[in-house]
Amino acid sequence: MKRLLLLRHAKAVPATDPLVDITRPLADRGERDARRIGERLRQQRVQPKLIVASPAARALRTAQLVAQTIDYPLDAIALDRQLYLAEPAGIIEIIAAQDASIETLLVVGHNPGLTELVHRLLPAFDVEDLPTSAVVGLDYGDATAWEQIAGGAAALSYYDYPKNTRAPVTTR
Repeated sequence: MKRLLLLRHAKAVPATDPLVDITRPLADRGERDARRIGERLRQQRVQPKLIVASPAARALRTAQLVAQTIDYPLDAIALDRQLYLAEPAGIIEIIAAQDASIETLLVVGHNPGLTELVHRLLPAFDVEDLPTSAVVGLDYGDATAWEQIAGGAAALSYYDYPKNTRAPVTTR
């Protein structure tokens, strides 16, 4: 089985110049929310074997804060430049390239690509737009390699976001 976790980066400071978008840091709320979602993942015993993040400052910091909270080594976070503002097909290519020995993969990226990818992989998912710091878990019960996820049947295994006041969706 393969478990894919898609995490939209936490709230960033507003964009003031499109030329420096990649350097936008997290807002104070984003720092708090990333830690909160990391804590919720830890409580659910969600432990990725690999975290792959966009190199944008806001995505990398989100990945670092979550990693710290779940005791994932910061130096093991893989950066992939192609994740920066990637479209669904590009995100799928990055996922498909991961080693088959990795059972649980966490990808930290951006909207609209992540929301569009979730809708492609889980057509019944009824959230119009993933909030910042939202994490969606998809399980692929029969998958033995990551390249199988594009055409495979995914099951929603986890959904949470910082303002969620109910228990996260989980199939554990």
